Amino acid sequence: MKKNTSKIKIIPLGGMNEIGKNLTAIEYKDEIILIDCGLSFPEEEMLGIDIVIPDISYLLKHKDKVKGIFLTHGHEDHIGALPYFLKKINVPVYGTRLTLGLVEFKLKEHRLNNVKLQVVKPGQMIKKSNFEVEFIRVNHSIADACAIAVHTEIGTLFHTGDFKIDHTPIDGDLMDFGRIAEIGSQGVLLMMADSTNVERPGATMSERTVGATLDEIFSGAKSRIIVATFASNVHRLQQVINSADKYHRKIVVSGRSMVNVVGVASELGYLNVPEGVMIDINEMGNYNDSELVLITTGSQGEPMSALSRMAASEHKKLDVQPGDLVIISANPIPGNEKLVSRVINQLFERGAEVIYEALADIHVSGHACQEELKLMHRLVRPKFFMPVHGEYRHLKQHGELAEELGMPRENILISSNGVILEVDGNGAKFTGSVPSGNILIDGLGVGDVGNIVLRDRRHLSEDGLMVVVVTISKESGEVVAGPDIISRGFVYVRESEDLMHNARLIVKKALENCSGRQMKEWSYMKNSIKDDLKNFLYQKTKRNPMILPIIMEV
Repeated sequence: MKKNTSKIKIIPLGGMNEIGKNLTAIEYKDEIILIDCGLSFPEEEMLGIDIVIPDISYLLKHKDKVKGIFLTHGHEDHIGALPYFLKKINVPVYGTRLTLGLVEFKLKEHRLNNVKLQVVKPGQMIKKSNFEVEFIRVNHSIADACAIAVHTEIGTLFHTGDFKIDHTPIDGDLMDFGRIAEIGSQGVLLMMADSTNVERPGATMSERTVGATLDEIFSGAKSRIIVATFASNVHRLQQVINSADKYHRKIVVSGRSMVNVVGVASELGYLNVPEGVMIDINEMGNYNDSELVLITTGSQGEPMSALSRMAASEHKKLDVQPGDLVIISANPIPGNEKLVSRVINQLFERGAEVIYEALADIHVSGHACQEELKLMHRLVRPKFFMPVHGEYRHLKQHGELAEELGMPRENILISSNGVILEVDGNGAKFTGSVPSGNILIDGLGVGDVGNIVLRDRRHLSEDGLMVVVVTISKESGEVVAGPDIISRGFVYVRESEDLMHNARLIVKKALENCSGRQMKEWSYMKNSIKDDLKNFLYQKTKRNPMILPIIMEV
């Protein structure tokens, strides 16, 4: 009998050394399956960029091998890149009911109607030629979250997805500890586990602690209440609805993503909204402020979110009034602290009372802390371990935690996006890399904005622009009209007439030098203008505007 020499390849294309855009490819023989397909939000220096998605060049090259996408849950950093992916590689998508409900809404927005969405239940197994993929219930900050076990003939891979251990979940559906322990006892070749909260000791509080805090706040509130939270945190939304109903308040939902999620989750039965509690935004005038609760987006201070626009008096239908009680039920994502702080300050300036995490238990994380991670390691008992979903420090510390639990250091594999890990029963090692990185989405453009365009945008934002227009004679090469100089974002022209006059003289002189040397090539003339003008302007202002010479011939 011929011995099987194939190895399983695990190739993370996102989610390593970063928070977001999670996408992991698992390749065995002639098949590739994918776990998640998420986006991340742009960093501060990505000027004008809307979202960031993973580079799937490797998958496009092997698109015939790709057999399906398996989703752990419905957060944007796990499903947000699907429309862009499915336009290039149309394969079946597997996920739980709420997850696919949110995906379906997203695909409709992108007018993708021919995608095969297959609803699975926790405990169900999907069979491919070389894989059996099993969904196992876990708890997270969104309903219907799952870990995924990938069974192959040479061993089982276990991917925790995003998880926390909640013994009193809002929907009553506990993590399937029994099945996880059973898989662990049967032998797990490699575990990939969420590392987001590895720095935090202890365990994450139950979501129900937030419900108790909300009840306490609602019971004493005399004014209108505005609650900002993540749209996808269905359990949190349920608790706000419960408290509003308990204290006889009507609910208004604001923010596009919030309206979408509430609609999908209610329709699928994941949100229980008592009849008559939810009202339209236009009906608010029929009630006193003390009878209203607004649920809105904007917990991360996003400039275009409903809460930010309300705080800045830019919302068409809603405004923050003196006396309003605003509850920000979320933690700032790393990098968003300034945005959140600015919105909180604006809310206070408008006379609102603001409660945020520093003041009360109004948010709990959806990710496992150290003691929960230790329990997962003890249940799964993998031979090899690759931490995922975190910045480098998170991955490193998760590796150290595994080592503390007795795992040999050589069996702990700290990886990066694009790096190929090959594993079988005899060992695991990194064997190369594939293209990976960021594809930037700007409006309808996918990947057409790269480092050079971003560099230009940064240059323009920091130093401004100077356009030089000059008309020269085709026969003699002499200046017929101009040079005219237009400045944007560099200096205020009316107050810098001497500078502009001298700049025009510098351009004229540069062209005269070209003419004297019989240099009539436009590229040479433009470079001469740029160089001479750049030196002059830096000498006078210590600034480097972008200079665009435009030469016309008559």
